[in-house]
Amino acid sequence: MQSPENPQNAETSQAGAAENLEGMNIPGATSDPTIQTGGVGIAQPNLEQLLKEAEIKAAEHHDAWIRAKAETENIRKRAQSDVANAHKYAVENFSTELVTVMDSLEAALAVENATVENYKNGMELTQKQLANVFEKFSIKAIDPKGEKFDPHQHQAMCMVDSESPPNTVVQVMQKGYKLHERVIRPALVSVSKSKDT
Repeated sequence: MQSPENPQNAETSQAGAAENLEGMNIPGATSDPTIQTGGVGIAQPNLEQLLKEAEIKAAEHHDAWIRAKAETENIRKRAQSDVANAHKYAVENFSTELVTVMDSLEAALAVENATVENYKNGMELTQKQLANVFEKFSIKAIDPKGEKFDPHQHQAMCMVDSESPPNTVVQVMQKGYKLHERVIRPALVSVSKSKDT
């Protein structure tokens, strides 16, 4: 232990301690003996300045969060609007094509002194137009005569005696229709009975 009467030994001891601190990489440690020993030269951070900087950063982050939240809300509203419009106008192209078919029907009905043959020709042309519209929009007819009964595409109206194998579509009373691969109307059919019933 050092004697307080020997100031030279005290200074040497402080200098040695400072050198030891320089060699050890301790955060916040300094070789300045006045700071280490609580002398007059202590450099304290200004707490008010640190608080002010923290408040500015917090305000910036809050503003960025508010902007991001508003942007997210705008995107959500746009998406809802797009979905609503897609539902509302989904059949717009199909409707435009059907209007052309309606024009043909009205033109045929407007002809004066038309013969039965004229009407027949007009109806055939209109049917071709409608068939083209169906093909364009992937609407396919289900006309299963002679095929095996399929409950996913056909609706049996009755069972009949027939020379056909059991569960075969014997007659199509009304065609069915598919949109792409989804049945939008099943075909109404009569189906052959099993011979042993």
